[in-house]
Amino acid sequence: MTIQLVGDLMMLAVTIRVFGQDAITLLRRLAAAGVRAGVSEMSRRPHDGKEGR
Repeated sequence: MTIQLVGDLMMLAVTIRVFGQDAITLLRRLAAAGVRAGVSEMSRRPHDGKEGR
């Protein structure tokens, strides 16, 4: 292992440590927004008695 490779791996570890929780939180919020959109789409009543578009 070269010193440069060790440095790169340490920078990667620090980056994951710093931004990892933020990324997980962002993914959870995106998933929750997708679920809310799906539920609201399912509960929407069709217009003019037609389902779909």
